[in-house]
Amino acid sequence: MLLQKKTTRRKFLLGSLMALPVGTIMMKGMSAAQAAEMAAPDLLDYKPIFFSADEWQFIMAAADRLIPAGGKGKAPGALETNVPIFIDQQMHGDFGEEIYMQGPFNVHAPATMGYQIPFRPQQIYKTGIRLANSWCQQNHQKAFHELADQDKDNVLTQLQKNGIHFADLGEENLVASQFFSELLSDTKHGYLADPIYGGNKGMKAWIAIGFPGARASFTEWVKQHNVPYPLGPVSLQGARA
Repeated sequence: MLLQKKTTRRKFLLGSLMALPVGTIMMKGMSAAQAAEMAAPDLLDYKPIFFSADEWQFIMAAADRLIPAGGKGKAPGALETNVPIFIDQQMHGDFGEEIYMQGPFNVHAPATMGYQIPFRPQQIYKTGIRLANSWCQQNHQKAFHELADQDKDNVLTQLQKNGIHFADLGEENLVASQFFSELLSDTKHGYLADPIYGGNKGMKAWIAIGFPGARASFTEWVKQHNVPYPLGPVSLQGARA
């Protein structure tokens, strides 16, 4: 079933603006990248499709700690670039259907043995968030998103290093580091992927790292070492930053 999303007048006008040639947009005093950013969903107004309200709070808080704003060069963080929206939209639908799920599985097998989790990514998130929040309630009497930043960082480190034992919380088929790896990987993908997939709002991440995006040709700059690349990135839809 297709979800019908309400289109506001602002979104309609911005969508129409994005269909205009770049030169026309510039004449209106707005770059294509600025128009694309404005047309993208506002994170605070976004209604998740896959995650429940509690799960969404976890995803927002975790992404914010994994890629916080204000890093080197004042780079934008995960929230400024709509990374949680990317993750939510990736989990919606048939994502992960190609994963072989017939087993047998051994969650403690070395990484060289390949995918050893009897869960698709959607189940990893649902299970991992529930157990992480349960551990936080037991040890901090708060949900993850309610913790201080330092405590959030500690919980994420514990997940990464299997310091939180999911088996002690009743889950034998998933270890904490597997959940953390899925979360970290999707967060990085949402930060660096083309904006068409829901993240990297306004191509801010590409701008921060100097990535040209989908620009048709930049071969003349390949051999110019130690020379700053002067052109902004281009998205798959043709928006230019």
